[in-house]
Amino acid sequence: MPLDTTLQAELIRVANLLADAARPETLLHFRTPALVADDKGGQVFDPVTVADRAAEQAMREIIARERPQDGILGEEYGETPGTSGLTWVLDPIDGTRGYISGTPTWGVLISVADETGPLFGIIDQPYIGERFIGGFGIAEVTGPRGTHTLECIAQSKLSDATVLTTFPEVGTADEGRAFYAVAGQAKLTRYGMDCYAYALLAAGQVDLVIEAGLNAYDIQAPISVIQAAGGIVTDWDGGPAHHGGRALAAANPDIHAEAMAILQESLNG
Repeated sequence: MPLDTTLQAELIRVANLLADAARPETLLHFRTPALVADDKGGQVFDPVTVADRAAEQAMREIIARERPQDGILGEEYGETPGTSGLTWVLDPIDGTRGYISGTPTWGVLISVADETGPLFGIIDQPYIGERFIGGFGIAEVTGPRGTHTLECIAQSKLSDATVLTTFPEVGTADEGRAFYAVAGQAKLTRYGMDCYAYALLAAGQVDLVIEAGLNAYDIQAPISVIQAAGGIVTDWDGGPAHHGGRALAAANPDIHAEAMAILQESLNG
């Protein structure tokens, strides 16, 4: 059921409060010699910093004050149930590996979702000062060059496309082969973008983002922003992607269909 405009405006206001609160917490430690990253464990290095924890805590405090009836799903502090049917999905630093390396491709991901998926989302890049917003009839970026409408590339084909992903070793071996089957037919492939890849797709700079092994908090804000900008985000089978796993984000239906056909052929052939 669609939310009324008063509630939409309230959720937009709170989402921006969350992004405003997370910015100073992340910038306080970014590119400082004292920054230390702990390893969450697992088969590969999975860092977390004091900035991840502080940013999520600051956002949770605002939700507790402004929207105590809502649930929360956060990367660092897990799930807090609510009673409203709405859940704030938070990734305080998406791209912590980039963050500790000093690159500006990380970001703060904020979305609000109901049982059907994300309704509104923000991709915020504090160091550059860019905020990408999508949902409730809004698709815009605010940054050093002012405020501009977000709009995905309306028409493109894979042979002319730029494809982005975060890790060269995409997911499992089978998933990696499927990704490279697509990338091998594209004009340009770039790596290491974290959530900024999705922002660039919404801004009309690139054509595809293809990833695997995602969590819900990695993808829900990008889904909102890209869909508001006219793009498409599904899993590799064409279904919903908001629970995580595999994601195929495309600027338009034609290149989405072209990429998905190749992914499916590689996985199932």
